[in-house]
Amino acid sequence: MKSNQMERIYITIRKKVIPATLGDKTPSFGVGKSSRIESYFRPESMPYPFSDIESKWQSYWRANETFRIRHDSAKPKYYVMDMLPYPSGSGLHMGHPMGYTGSDIIARYRRAAGYEVLYPMGWDAFGLPAEQYAVKHKLHPRITTEQNIASFRRQLDALGYSYDWTREINTTDPNYFRWTQWIFLQIFHSYFDETAKAARPIAKLEQHLAKFGTENLPSPLPTTARRYTAKEWAKATGKDREDLLSNFRLAYISEAPVNWCPELGSVLANEEVADQQEKGYTVIRRNMRQWVLRITAYADRLLDDLQLLDWPESTIEMQRNWIGKSIGAEIDFPVQGTETIRVFTTRPDTLFGATYMVLAPEHPLVEKITTAAQRPEIDAYLGAVRRKSDLDRTDLSKEKTGVFTGAFAINPATGKPIPIWIADYVLVSYGTGAIMSVPGHDERDFEFAQMFGLPIVRVVTHQDGDPNEALSEAFSDDGYVVNSGFLDGLKTANAKERMIQWLEEQKLGAASIKYKFRDWLFSRQRYWGEPFPIIFVNDGEGDYPKALPESALPLMLPEVESYSPSGTGESPLATMHDWLNTHDPETGKPARRETNTMPQWAGSCWYYLRYIDPTNSEVFLDKSLEQKWLPVDLYIGGSEHAVTHLLYSRFWHKILFDLGHLSTPEPFKRMFHQGMLLGENGVKMSKSLGNGVNPDDYLSRFGADTLRMYLMFLGPLEMMKPWNSEGINGVDRFLNRIWKLVVDPDGVTDLSRLSSEPPSKGLERLLHQTIKKIGEDIESIRLNTAVSGLMILLNKILDEEFGVPKETLQTFLQLLAPFAPHLSEELWQRLGHHDSIAFAEWPKFDLAKTIEDTVTLVFQINGKLRDKLENVPKGLSREELEHFARTNPRLQKHLEGQTIKKLIVVPDKLVNVVLG
Repeated sequence: MKSNQMERIYITIRKKVIPATLGDKTPSFGVGKSSRIESYFRPESMPYPFSDIESKWQSYWRANETFRIRHDSAKPKYYVMDMLPYPSGSGLHMGHPMGYTGSDIIARYRRAAGYEVLYPMGWDAFGLPAEQYAVKHKLHPRITTEQNIASFRRQLDALGYSYDWTREINTTDPNYFRWTQWIFLQIFHSYFDETAKAARPIAKLEQHLAKFGTENLPSPLPTTARRYTAKEWAKATGKDREDLLSNFRLAYISEAPVNWCPELGSVLANEEVADQQEKGYTVIRRNMRQWVLRITAYADRLLDDLQLLDWPESTIEMQRNWIGKSIGAEIDFPVQGTETIRVFTTRPDTLFGATYMVLAPEHPLVEKITTAAQRPEIDAYLGAVRRKSDLDRTDLSKEKTGVFTGAFAINPATGKPIPIWIADYVLVSYGTGAIMSVPGHDERDFEFAQMFGLPIVRVVTHQDGDPNEALSEAFSDDGYVVNSGFLDGLKTANAKERMIQWLEEQKLGAASIKYKFRDWLFSRQRYWGEPFPIIFVNDGEGDYPKALPESALPLMLPEVESYSPSGTGESPLATMHDWLNTHDPETGKPARRETNTMPQWAGSCWYYLRYIDPTNSEVFLDKSLEQKWLPVDLYIGGSEHAVTHLLYSRFWHKILFDLGHLSTPEPFKRMFHQGMLLGENGVKMSKSLGNGVNPDDYLSRFGADTLRMYLMFLGPLEMMKPWNSEGINGVDRFLNRIWKLVVDPDGVTDLSRLSSEPPSKGLERLLHQTIKKIGEDIESIRLNTAVSGLMILLNKILDEEFGVPKETLQTFLQLLAPFAPHLSEELWQRLGHHDSIAFAEWPKFDLAKTIEDTVTLVFQINGKLRDKLENVPKGLSREELEHFARTNPRLQKHLEGQTIKKLIVVPDKLVNVVLG
């Protein structure tokens, strides 16, 4: 290439108007640079009539059941769903459509990509808020629930979501909760076989008892449980049998300390305490009869199977931490007297450093070992503890409190007596409810010991550390054992093994594994929930629970005059004597119904299953349909449910899997958490703060398509972000520009602006790049950059010299359809298509046509950026690139009087001039 030719290229590149390129930068919402565009957008043009168009297409989708799945379809399946919403009286807030729009975009994209898509919606409608509203306004919660559902559904329809409404479920519908009750019976009639590591019918255990008694049971029997021979079992009463079987059942009754809220008249789960305390309610600890689900039996499987899931790592880690698997040892400490305290510790290597013990205030030995002199102080402390929740008690930042019992235990390693205290930071529900306190090597114990003047002994140090050096803080790292007799000099790991070996030899303890999480409290003392399909019968020795037959389902709630708590700790159902007192269907003897109801989690544990087969009255889920649709391919919901709901659903799913009702070990293959949408002031939206944003306000002003696209454009879907309404007008203008390409100012279709010519080479390249990008962005749920890509493509379309290519516009509408479905449907029809754009095949890209034929060339001097040159022809030779550098005007002023030592050339990227 001659020098003057290169100069002309250089000048052309410098003067050329550079079109926008794909990327993450905010585009100009379709404002093009060419004057040709202005004639398309005359001020007097009628704006896009979103209200009429959106109403039209929503009616079309509804009448034609456009999004109804076909079970017999030969297409590959894709199951996407949102977390089940609670239909509150306040309706949707803007955070709801933030996540729902994302899932709808993915559902629409997958349909166009050739999948049979299951995309359902339903209602998590039992629970405390509806009942509180009913008490306040003297309305049946069913009435307000139905009103709220109607309001929610109207809003969801107005947003144009492509739900298959024939799949709709409602957890308060008897046709639904009949099967919730049925699942509970499956759990009640099952036990966890420790040999198989799976749930098995309790009937198999009963068969073993009938033949062999309690010998060689497939699961260990607690040491406190009664033993039976086969003959004794044959003569056992119903009460005796149930007392034994309850040690194994996956659903059992327990008298346990719970979080009791007097104002609400209900037990709260641990994760509910903080929310209710923020609202001003009191939470105290109280022993109550509770239904409990034995989720701890599944601890290892719930942990191990996390590796099967494509979930956010933060969520997986939260589940691991919630389960809290700890490997260590149980050690017996003799009490001066006749009792023994068993503790669990993960650091048996530090036993020589245990200088005191701490019991949970609720520990059964507290009553036995407390001395008379300490009794008044202990009783006062116990009263204070009952007013605290577990979360309050385990807050690491709070000041430590405790009381000496007056009793002493013997450290089995040293043989020395050590004092026994009680303190609220020890929970009876974790480990054994007792700890050996090693203040030298545990921060919490160190603080406690300092506060109460208890001894602190160093038993672990660095390799060259001084074993007699005083500790100014707890040393909790691994190291080398000191001041510990036969363990001295061993590394921490080896010392643990040696100590466990010694404990087992001396019959003072053994290796053990514990879990932080507890069995699931599954009772609420309220009216508005699923009734338990359980009655209590009496064979002369006391009441015991008995399951109703499946033919008695659904067990309905009775009509009650008051939904207020009974005041006795029982639900309002305890006052409904006609409903409460019944008969055993098997024997005809008098019986009493369970008055607790199931928690709100019950219905939401399995709704993803019923969506697949919502009207089946014979089984909860047809097996062939289950095998077709499970697992859920994508589950979208808030991270606030990362532990409870997801863990509970996984637990129920695994039980049903073990019993042969399901074929997959996990329910949700991929999990995605949408970020929280904050108020404009940067805090969480709430009615009390007055910063909530009602979608209806924006739907009436801008329409669904504009709101949908703007919600996605605000930023990455997974990020927390404040609502900001300032940019929504730009998205509105973007959609109006698309509208006016096909429709004249009077609303009549006008295709005169469209061209039958093929697109320019630049537009063709950008079109194929955008097809590739939009598909990848939707697959990866980068929906904000997908919206940016659509805006950039429109700019380029409008910049075409000979009009807008019709074929390109049609492809553009297909890419737009998941985001702005109403506008896309309307223009697709006006372009002459008779079928819905929802099923138009997703455009394909040609990879060769995505490759740029120009590049941006960077010029440096001694590695420092001095200029950029855009739209340089790709593939220029080294000599041509060196010439650009030597003749670049912006480099010349830096080169005057300088000696060029060498030029470093990276083809298609940069030229670096190195000065001597």
